[in-house]
Amino acid sequence: MPNPSTALSTVVIVGSGIAGASAAQTLRSEGFRGRVVLIGDEPSPPYRRPTVSKDLLSGAIAAEKAALKPDSFWDEQDIELIAGATAVELDARQKTLTLSSGETLHFSALLLATGGRARRLDGVSGADVFTLRSMADADPLRASIQRTGSLLVIGGGLIGCEVAATARSLGAEVTVLERDPSLLSRIVPPDVSTMIAALHSDNDVDVCTNVALVSLHMSGDGSAVATAADGRTWSAGTVLVSVGTVPEVTLAVAAGLRVDNGITVDGHFRTSADGVFAAGDAADIPGARNGERYRSEHWNGAQAQGIAAAHSILGNPVPFKDVPWGWSTQYGHTVQFAGATRFDDDYVVRGSIADRDFTAIAVRDNTPVGAIAVGRPKDLRTVRTMIAQGGTVDRTALADESVALTDVPAGERKGLVTPAR
Repeated sequence: MPNPSTALSTVVIVGSGIAGASAAQTLRSEGFRGRVVLIGDEPSPPYRRPTVSKDLLSGAIAAEKAALKPDSFWDEQDIELIAGATAVELDARQKTLTLSSGETLHFSALLLATGGRARRLDGVSGADVFTLRSMADADPLRASIQRTGSLLVIGGGLIGCEVAATARSLGAEVTVLERDPSLLSRIVPPDVSTMIAALHSDNDVDVCTNVALVSLHMSGDGSAVATAADGRTWSAGTVLVSVGTVPEVTLAVAAGLRVDNGITVDGHFRTSADGVFAAGDAADIPGARNGERYRSEHWNGAQAQGIAAAHSILGNPVPFKDVPWGWSTQYGHTVQFAGATRFDDDYVVRGSIADRDFTAIAVRDNTPVGAIAVGRPKDLRTVRTMIAQGGTVDRTALADESVALTDVPAGERKGLVTPAR
C-alpha cells in the first residue's frame, strides 16, 4: 500500500502557536520534503505563550528571550513562516486558503491550529481595561499597572491568579474578583482553592469571591469602579478581564466544518472535511475513555496534539493517549495539574495542602482520573501514567506516603482507547 504522505506536496498550517509550530517541526523531523507553510496572525515568530502572564508581563525577560526557536530555525528547516497574516477564507473542497493580503495558497493538507481568543465582558471597556492573551498584550498592561499602581482582576482562574501575582511583584495594589465561591473552581478541590487564596492573601492581594458583577464604569479621576449585585464596590487604575477563552473557529464555521465546543475532530485530528485537520485550543477532541470530548487549553496538550496531528497528516496516525497537564507559577510556588479534575471530585491527598507540599489525586470509582500537585513533579508524572493505564487502585495505599506511588497496588488495567471516527 502506498504511503499517503507521498501524495502530499504542500501542508499549510493556520496558527503559529505551540500546536502549529510543533506540527511544522514534526513534519520535517519525520522526513516530509514538501512545502510547509506556517501562518501566524501575530507579527512575531512562534514564542512560549506561558511566559506572557509571568516573565513577559513582569519585564523579567525581553520578547526575543521568549522565542520558541531562534529566528534562523524556520529558514533552516525550510518552513515558510508568514507572520502577521490572517486567513480569511477556506475552501475545503478546492483546497485553497485565502489570506488577508489577498494571497491564495493551495494545499494538499491543512491544519487549523487557530487557538483561542480572550473572552470579553459586554459593556466593559476603556483605556486601562485589558485582556491578556498574546505577547502584544503584555507591554501595555504592564505600563498601565506601573503607571496607576493598582489592578483589579475580574476572574480568579489561572491567568487571573498569575497576573495578580505578577502585578504584586511590580508593587501594585491588587484585588481579585471571582463570581464563584472559590478561586480556580473549574480544576481544583475546595481545600486547594483555599490554599491558593491564602497564598494570595499572604502576599497582600484582596481576594473577593461570590461577586456578581453588575457594572464597571470609569470615574471622573480616571479609575475604574466595579459594582456587585450586593452593593459592594471596588476601584483601581487598571482592570484585567480574565474570564476564560473562546475557541477561534470563525474560519472553520465559514467553511462548513463541523463545530461544537471547538472544531470537531476524530481520534486522529481529522475534521469533517477531507484533508483538513485541527489541533490545539480550537480543537474539540475525543477523550481517552467513554467517548467524552474536551478542549485542552494548556501548552503541553496543544504541543502533544500538534505532534500527533502531523503524524496523521503524513498517513502515520498513532492512538492519541496523552493525559493533558499544565502548570501555574504563583509567588514561587508551582501548581501542577493533570487529567480531568473537577471541583467536586473525591480526592486522595498525599502530603500537606496547608504546607503547600502535596499531591491530591482525583478518584472516581476507585480509578485515578486527575491530580493537583505542589512541589511534587515526580508524583504528577506517576499519576499521569496511572491515568493513562486505566483501572482501579488501592485507595488506602494511595493515601499512605510510606508506600511509593509507583508501588501502589492496582486492579485491572484497561488502558486507553481512542474512539473510532
